[in-house]
Amino acid sequence: MATTPEERRHIALDEEEISLLAEGWSQVERFDAEGLAVLVLRGPAGDCAAVEKGRPEPQSVVGVCAVVTDGSGRVLLGRSRRSMWELPGGRVEAGESFEAAAVRELAEETGLTADIGDAHLLTILHDDRADVRRLSAVVRISAWGGTLGLPEPHRFTRWEWHDLHALSVLGTLFTPTAHALDAVWPGVLPGLPPVHSYPHASTPPAVGGEPAEAVRLRQEMAERVIAGGWAPSAAVEDALRTVPRHRFTPENPLRIAYDDDLAVVTSRDETGTAVSSVSAPWLQANMIEKLRLEPGMTVFEAGSGGYNAELIAHAVAPAGRVVTVDLDPYVVQRTRRFTAEAGRGQVTVLLGDGSQGAPGHVPRGGFDGSVITHNCWDISPAWREQLAEGRYLALPLEIHGYTRAIALQRHGDVLHARDWTYCGFVRDRGATARTTAITDLAGGELQLRHEDGTPPDPAGLEKALRGPRDELPTGVTVAGMESFETLQLYAATTLPAFCRLAGAPDTALAALPRGADAAATVADGSLAYLTHVLVKDGETAEESRSEFIVHAVGPAVPRWQSGWPPAYGPGTSTCAGPATRR
Repeated sequence: MATTPEERRHIALDEEEISLLAEGWSQVERFDAEGLAVLVLRGPAGDCAAVEKGRPEPQSVVGVCAVVTDGSGRVLLGRSRRSMWELPGGRVEAGESFEAAAVRELAEETGLTADIGDAHLLTILHDDRADVRRLSAVVRISAWGGTLGLPEPHRFTRWEWHDLHALSVLGTLFTPTAHALDAVWPGVLPGLPPVHSYPHASTPPAVGGEPAEAVRLRQEMAERVIAGGWAPSAAVEDALRTVPRHRFTPENPLRIAYDDDLAVVTSRDETGTAVSSVSAPWLQANMIEKLRLEPGMTVFEAGSGGYNAELIAHAVAPAGRVVTVDLDPYVVQRTRRFTAEAGRGQVTVLLGDGSQGAPGHVPRGGFDGSVITHNCWDISPAWREQLAEGRYLALPLEIHGYTRAIALQRHGDVLHARDWTYCGFVRDRGATARTTAITDLAGGELQLRHEDGTPPDPAGLEKALRGPRDELPTGVTVAGMESFETLQLYAATTLPAFCRLAGAPDTALAALPRGADAAATVADGSLAYLTHVLVKDGETAEESRSEFIVHAVGPAVPRWQSGWPPAYGPGTSTCAGPATRR
């Protein structure tokens, strides 16, 4: 206080502090005594008060986007008088909830009706429009009635149902509409401007609906996978026939979603390399079969996407569950959305490094099965430790660059290999990820890929490649679709300084198969590698024959010629099992 003596000001309260002290009391009396203020406080106040500071300066607009799909899974969009496609929606009125606003706007703009209990807030989006902060609530409507009409012809010219995979080529969309569509189906609209998303904590609803064409294609896909012997159990057969694969790849046409031999890429990094995909159905079925699943089991999956987890959930229904983990927030968001809309509610999606398993979610005794859906250079200890005794781990293991989906059964601290399948997956990006060491030759025209171990000294190879190349026909032939997987593994695991030779298909420095690399070995400034060439054509793949050829350059060629090919005689097939998909 201004009247407080100087010698007492260090113990006195100022007016702001006196005001704070008086708050919360029903009676406040103030007395001045010798330059000091004395407060008498009586009766603590029972309630706090909420007061306004006056009318705030407008700086934002709040709206709602209603997302509705029909019985074929198509989304409703309106062509506005502004020559763009928009979702039903608009501003939120005073005192109105987001859900109520979505139901009201749907009725006012389209004539369709919905109960507020069928309107579910998924997320709130925030972006900037000029100097205005724009908040858009995305409301998913799971059920509706009425007849589609055009109640507001002054705002819209028509309403149409659109297939999800066609949205990216639809043309101009209102920005909040585009962001809302991508929030419901992540990835369906690439290249959108940035937006902040604040997901709602409540569990979103499952929403059905699919075209008859999807049902037909799914049955045909299942028949092909079953006929190939990849899904011998009734549980996996039924999962293939039931789980709607296309709903986990909404950005693709149905024919791509239901191609039984095709992995669908769903995410790429900045270099264009695939980092997440929905694997080929035959391979997913085969790896699930390796787990020997039964109803009620709990299964761990490292590497998410949704479809594979739902296949497993179907196989362990009705009481089983799946815990899937991925380190990519985008993949996790996408998986959560798709399993919520098209799943059984038995999949738990976690953000984390799959090499650590799922701490905090491991059932008593361990998981009843574990499946890894990315290439692994090694087996994480957590996968063994979190696996129940006697149960199976299925994973794509890289063996010097060749990947095999192997089933491993736990017995104590040891995992026993039971069977394997030729395959290929995206590479691991977690803490256990590895980078392939590459040695460039001839200015990058050729490359030596060293998947494991220390790369050999390339000294002398440049000179050797410019010199003569010796070729040794082996007399070993295989039919067009015959597998030589065991020969690849034999070379990779027995040859010293093993590597793989890759290069441009038209290079004159090496006779490499188009689109493939070659098993190779390096020593003493010399290089030897194995290719195959067509020696007999036929009307069918089984009638054609290809012969293995050994190529070698460098001073060690005479010594190598006496040892190639090891252990095989002329005309002998190197196959050790039935042909598999390549």
